[in-house]
Amino acid sequence: MISVACRPITTADEAFLRRVYASTRERELAMLPWSNEQKAEFVRMQFDAQARYYHDVYADGSFEVVEVDGMPAGRLYVVGGASDIRIVDITLVPEYRGRGIGSDLLQRLLEQGRSSGRTVSIHVEFENPARRLYERLGFAEIAQHGIYTLMEWRS
Repeated sequence: MISVACRPITTADEAFLRRVYASTRERELAMLPWSNEQKAEFVRMQFDAQARYYHDVYADGSFEVVEVDGMPAGRLYVVGGASDIRIVDITLVPEYRGRGIGSDLLQRLLEQGRSSGRTVSIHVEFENPARRLYERLGFAEIAQHGIYTLMEWRS
């Protein structure tokens, strides 16, 4: 049995979190005729911009590293409001995907929603394969925002 835990992000996690972010951009970057250095610089700039945005907009959020058996495996960013638990970001690095870890993390959030009478919501890109997982767990599409779909779970 694997152990899945979350802990607050520290400055020592920056290189790992950059790797997590880069893993979300691999497919689209593979199609570009850029050098590896150009791709790395693009990822660095995008990661920095996203990190600033998340910390500015979701200042009250919980920013955590997901650990599996004590090893960093991903990130989980959540904002708990009065009526909704918003999943800002949930990402596992490729070697930890498809092993039930994301489902476990989501089930924990759904239980928090159930026990507190709150909805749980997430924005997901239409083409994101994780969308199927959200649907299986009972999330439903409630709005479209550009390339993102707002999905919500209600108990």
